[in-house]
Amino acid sequence: MRTYEEAAHVVVVGAGQAGYQTAASLRERGHRGRITLIGDEGVLPYERPPLSKAYLKGETDETQLWLRPETFYERHSVERVTGTAIAVDRDSRTVRLADGSAHGYDHLVLATGALPRNLPVTGHGLRGVRTLRTLRDADALRKGLVDAEHVVVVGAGFIGLEFAAAARGLGHAVTVVEGLGRPLARVTSAPTAEHFTRLHEERGNELLFGQGVARFHDDGDGRVAAVDLTDGRRLPADLVLVGVGVTPCTELAEGAGLAVAGGIVTDARLLTSDPRISAVGDCAAFPHPRSSTHLRIESVQTAVDHARLVADRLTGTPRAYDDLPWFWSTQFSTTLQIAGLSRGYDTELVLGEDSSSFSVLLFRGDELIAVESVNRSGDHMAARRILGSGVPLTRQEAHAAGFTLKGHLKARSEGTVPVGV
Repeated sequence: MRTYEEAAHVVVVGAGQAGYQTAASLRERGHRGRITLIGDEGVLPYERPPLSKAYLKGETDETQLWLRPETFYERHSVERVTGTAIAVDRDSRTVRLADGSAHGYDHLVLATGALPRNLPVTGHGLRGVRTLRTLRDADALRKGLVDAEHVVVVGAGFIGLEFAAAARGLGHAVTVVEGLGRPLARVTSAPTAEHFTRLHEERGNELLFGQGVARFHDDGDGRVAAVDLTDGRRLPADLVLVGVGVTPCTELAEGAGLAVAGGIVTDARLLTSDPRISAVGDCAAFPHPRSSTHLRIESVQTAVDHARLVADRLTGTPRAYDDLPWFWSTQFSTTLQIAGLSRGYDTELVLGEDSSSFSVLLFRGDELIAVESVNRSGDHMAARRILGSGVPLTRQEAHAAGFTLKGHLKARSEGTVPVGV
């Protein structure tokens, strides 16, 4: 008897990176059943990282963002449906859309992503107060930057700093407001954060730390004119980007009675509490051997890895998710690459004497758990191999004179690391 994995109609809700990759990987792995990809934007699936960088600056156009051209979906028999999914009926295995249509499934993949958080303060709905997640958001920001005189960014995370760098590159002086004491505080070490503070300030951006937003002021015609800070200062602003994190889109899962806790809860195979429904990408909260709690990771690589794992399972090769997380950000001409998860580190070691090119090794006890590399792609690739393959590296070894990540990897692979070091 054939199982649903062998001849399934797979419906994927969400046509971002994770949704697209699920459909593409299923075909790559020989899936012969129907594939329906449901997205609510009405455009071909596209890359999101360039939205805050090259696309924002006009260095690339929409067609260059496409993950695949229209012919790809036609050639591989991936049915694209534009619509908003509003309910999942698990008994009848049906997804219902806002236009009244319904799509039956044998297996459902929720790749619903996440939405930017808004600030719950007076004036958050004024024209000129924007978030950045979609192509439409980026188009609105590009248009706003044409005439903007005073640009304010709320939140010094990756999106906020990438936008600030792009806006400065277009000639705008930007003020970045951050509630914590440094940029990238939740995702990087102090040395890396200090580097990006200097980078922005040297380029002409102003960074204000330990400050929240009290309200956005109206110009009298429904457009933002100023930002009031919690310390009483008022910043002129005719364009504001709010980059204070995202909220996973779990409404469909909750409505269907699936387990939700900080994301759509899955097991190590990315199956939800219903074995005919998987969750992938930014919406999924999943277990990982590098964490004692369920994780929800917002990164392109995690979305791709999730999609490939689900495609493997649905085509007969199940496995647990244990891929090494890694991330990157480009600001001005500087590239930050991160391998591993730094949560809970207690020791940091900086490699490199050049303030514009260095790596930070992060240890928990005597275990290397993450490496941040600034303009050192060789270190990043070596770190991914060390962390991904479980190559031992102690703090004592890392402190040795002349230590390099690539040298350590080579020595370990050749078995030449001195005993006792």
